[in-house]
Amino acid sequence: MWILYALLTAVLLATSDALTKRALSSRNEYFVAWARLLFSLPVLAVSLMCIEIPHLNTTFWTATLIALPFEIVAIILYTKALKVSPISLTMPFLALTPLFIVLVSYFMLGEKVSVSGGIGIFLIASGSYTLNIHKARHSLLEPVKAVFREKGSMMMIGVALIFSVTSSLGKLAITNSSPVFFGSFYFILLTIVFTPIALSKNKGSLKITRKDIGPLAAIGITYSIMILCHMLAMSMVNVAYMISVKRTSLLFSILYGHVLFKEEKIAEKAVGGIMMFVGFLLIVLSK
Repeated sequence: MWILYALLTAVLLATSDALTKRALSSRNEYFVAWARLLFSLPVLAVSLMCIEIPHLNTTFWTATLIALPFEIVAIILYTKALKVSPISLTMPFLALTPLFIVLVSYFMLGEKVSVSGGIGIFLIASGSYTLNIHKARHSLLEPVKAVFREKGSMMMIGVALIFSVTSSLGKLAITNSSPVFFGSFYFILLTIVFTPIALSKNKGSLKITRKDIGPLAAIGITYSIMILCHMLAMSMVNVAYMISVKRTSLLFSILYGHVLFKEEKIAEKAVGGIMMFVGFLLIVLSK
């Protein structure tokens, strides 16, 4: 069952991201990010009412409250990245999260990288190069320069770095509560904290028109079910295995980019995405 839940997580995340990108064509990123959270609340609230509330100790609250500001920055960067750049050039960079974890642990704790982890790092770097390999006809460094010129790619690299922190804090909070409780409670709390920020960026008004309800509800529902599937899968299997399957979302995102947004150079992006995913897999499973 965990494989089913993890695959559902990947498909639902990619679907929610694609729907979010479409909504961003007519509204600003702060409104859409807020609406994505808001419309996820009904499903999350119902799930919260259907479970027993665990005892919440100091460790839970510390991890949750430290994670919140990081999560808010990640949400803003994530949504802006979807707005300003092709989805097929942004989502693959989420595969950098375990790479950042490996690098931080190496420099701060002296932890060595295994052979498979080293191969994984090489594949992620090669995959990110391949995403823009058509530019290599100008010079070998041009694909690397293209990553730095693409604002959305740089923003998603920032998101991957932040996720390397929040994933550890989230795991700590789950360990000191329960998967479904944390998933529901955390995102409800996140919505409450993010609302004043969204208001300030929308001139004090977060008006939802009748024609907005359908598209925004689709974004929120897919996002909330993704959260619950994520937490259920996490509770059933080793986290490394679950996250490895979840990151297939980057491949679904590349497919959505081609089908829904007519993004070009899809073959090289697919090759780059697969290389980054395999690299991600090797790093995660080597730990």
